[in-house]
Amino acid sequence: MSSNKPSDFKYRQIVAKFGTNLLTAGTDQLNVDVMKALVSQIAHLLSQGSKVIIVSSGAIAAGRSKLVSLHPRDLPSTQAQAALGQSELMHVYGELFSAHNIPVAQALISRRDVDDRAGYLNVRNTLLELIELGAVPIINENDVVSTDEIEAKTFGDNDNLSAMVANLVDADLLALLTDTNGLYTADPTLNPDAQLIREVPEIDSRIEKVAQDTFSSRSKGGMTTKIEAARLATSSGTAVFIGKGTEPNILISIASGISTGTFFPATSTRLESRKRWMLSHTGPQGAVIVDNGAAKALREEQSSLLPIGISNVTGEFNRGDVIDIVHENGERLACGITNYGSDDIKRFMGHHSSSVSSVVENDFGSEVIHRNNLVVM
Repeated sequence: MSSNKPSDFKYRQIVAKFGTNLLTAGTDQLNVDVMKALVSQIAHLLSQGSKVIIVSSGAIAAGRSKLVSLHPRDLPSTQAQAALGQSELMHVYGELFSAHNIPVAQALISRRDVDDRAGYLNVRNTLLELIELGAVPIINENDVVSTDEIEAKTFGDNDNLSAMVANLVDADLLALLTDTNGLYTADPTLNPDAQLIREVPEIDSRIEKVAQDTFSSRSKGGMTTKIEAARLATSSGTAVFIGKGTEPNILISIASGISTGTFFPATSTRLESRKRWMLSHTGPQGAVIVDNGAAKALREEQSSLLPIGISNVTGEFNRGDVIDIVHENGERLACGITNYGSDDIKRFMGHHSSSVSSVVENDFGSEVIHRNNLVVM
């Protein structure tokens, strides 16, 4: 394996999505050798200071290998397979990462978890905290309670879920690893003249047409859902790579900016995307008024907003709302996702962070707005 230094990596915060056909090597059960190779690459990336989140398919396939008597197209049976298979999937990941002394964390997410503002904030903060601690979050759609992903109505084999996660954590790169080399001009299994498309600067009708979905008995996604995911991720400021996950050191290569599959450059910066999203949600929710010290910390030190710097609260808002941060002179300084509602902030504003837990019913941390959830104007 290459000995890349931290400065060699072009992408430092990566969401890696592993498809069912990749993890099973086209069979009916998990392929530990394939998973071991991927885990080894992630361990190397982490040792060089990178952050990696896995969005993993394969639970249903893992469960199906243990419950072969269940009909694969029956929804309750498929959910049962997902329940049994998820524990098997996590067990394999846990064993493989433990060989590198890396802890893993399971996160089962459904669409409703992130549609809700407070839920979005909870998921985002948890994932960011986990990767800061050096753990590897392993995410899957919650197939046991949500049928959308099983029926391919919402996420599509976790492709769109991975794009949503990339947006949640402001990832540099979304790597959609599968059993094919990338996007071709035609189906390479049917057309020997099909050519690999190395880069897609813009996802237009032509690209959508060549990405017609193909059926697979083991995975619910296809190239169409990957293109949908790429559109979402690139518009949110995240570059996207689609390629073959069994290529040697594939994650090391793409983290270094070397593409062997199909590459989709980001169509906006992450700051532009996040600022645009936050600004679209500001307005009637309200604002916090801050003093000179807080204003300086926000602008010059890229700090979180702490209670001690807040002198007043205007409007009414709840945890998870996007609010304005305004200087005492009336200047709008920033906007961000608040950890606390207006009533709670009024109780502890102007005080040290240590006083928060003593005056609120639910303690969500010392920051009113964490720097990861804040955009300075």
